[in-house]
Amino acid sequence: MTTAEVDATPGDCESLQQEEYEVLESIYPECISSEMKNKSLRLEIPVEFGTPRTVHVEEDQSDIQTNSAAAPPIALSLSSLPPVTLNVVLPALYPIKNPPTLTSIRAAHFWLPQIPRLHQALTDLWEPGEGVLYNWIEFLRSGEFLDTLSLLDDNNDIRIIHPSPPILTKVLKESDASSSFLRFTHNSYPCSICLSTVRGSKCVQLSCTHIFCRPCLEDFWKLCIEEGDVGRVGCPDLACVKDGREADAEEVARVVTQDCMERWRSLKIKRNLERDPSVIHCPMAFCQTPVLKPTGVEEGTGWEYLRSCPGCSFSFCALCRRTWHGPITPCRIAHSEKLVLEYLSTKEGSREREAMEKRYGRRNVLRLVGEYEEEQANKSWKEASTMACPGCSVHVEKSAGCNHMTCAKCGQHFCYRCGAKIKALNPYVHFSTAGERCYNKLFDFERDEEMFE
Repeated sequence: MTTAEVDATPGDCESLQQEEYEVLESIYPECISSEMKNKSLRLEIPVEFGTPRTVHVEEDQSDIQTNSAAAPPIALSLSSLPPVTLNVVLPALYPIKNPPTLTSIRAAHFWLPQIPRLHQALTDLWEPGEGVLYNWIEFLRSGEFLDTLSLLDDNNDIRIIHPSPPILTKVLKESDASSSFLRFTHNSYPCSICLSTVRGSKCVQLSCTHIFCRPCLEDFWKLCIEEGDVGRVGCPDLACVKDGREADAEEVARVVTQDCMERWRSLKIKRNLERDPSVIHCPMAFCQTPVLKPTGVEEGTGWEYLRSCPGCSFSFCALCRRTWHGPITPCRIAHSEKLVLEYLSTKEGSREREAMEKRYGRRNVLRLVGEYEEEQANKSWKEASTMACPGCSVHVEKSAGCNHMTCAKCGQHFCYRCGAKIKALNPYVHFSTAGERCYNKLFDFERDEEMFE
């Protein structure tokens, strides 16, 4: 026994106790659940691991008298365990002469067995003249006590014995989720969109583990939804963008408003339907319901063109989009085009043209001619000014920029000059390979006199 221990007074010990309490309060404020009153203190210490660890919950067989086989252990991956609560009384001569008194130890949800062994292990950590509360917190918080209580197996996995593993499993999962959420909200994270550091309570962590501040992600997703580009409603991180990762319904609902959520859901359904080439929208202007191709119909019979709208019950032909005319009668489109071509082949004012106008009606014939000429003009413009996507045949018009195109409908990468498919991972090899027809043609430069006219 040292001279300091012999000469220790309650006043000196009280000063040391107060100093130790203030240090703990500054380092582990979340572990101190009560103020120090009448030398009593309550510590609520969460058990947290740096990385997820495997926890096996096994059924307690000690009270089972039958020879029935035990249920297999339930394996979990957890980042934390429920907290351990210590009720502590500090004697008058702590920490110089006497150790702190543990009046009770309680594990939340009674997950921890062998409480007496833990009590002894904590008591053994104290040394005369030294504060031990910090060591207690670290001993429990880091999970070091699990090895002391023989709760680790040869693989360093945690094994917990419990009378009802399914009940404890549910409790451990809920506790781990709650603990992870609290840690997330209390920490700060950098947002790669606005390049600022934001508290976790104002951030969103996606299932890919990337974190963004809520205002940035909401503005980005809202803009994509308003523009109808639901394929970009996903993680904005470069790696996830390359992988084409899209947000699921749960993530979208957490970020955007209910109106945006409904629009996102309808646009996604529409996009998925449009990717199916057999889906046709109802030609009725007030309906526009997507109509699927009927199943169980033999190809080549003509019945494969029949579509019945589930929205308005309108039956129509998949080719001409007009009222169903039966499997044998040809589409009116073929008759109309034949009629227009025959009409245009006659001279203006001739008897043949006048006879056709009397037979079909001059107004009807001129309307068909106008529709035909408009359709041919559109075809000519498409061929001259656009390029069809090789993946879904949607025509794309380029006003400026390079010739590397990405289809907004199907995501196919292709060359705007020649229409060839190009690799998404290395799209520019198409323009940098000598001998290719688009070599050094990533950009189309106009002549100087044309550019400055």
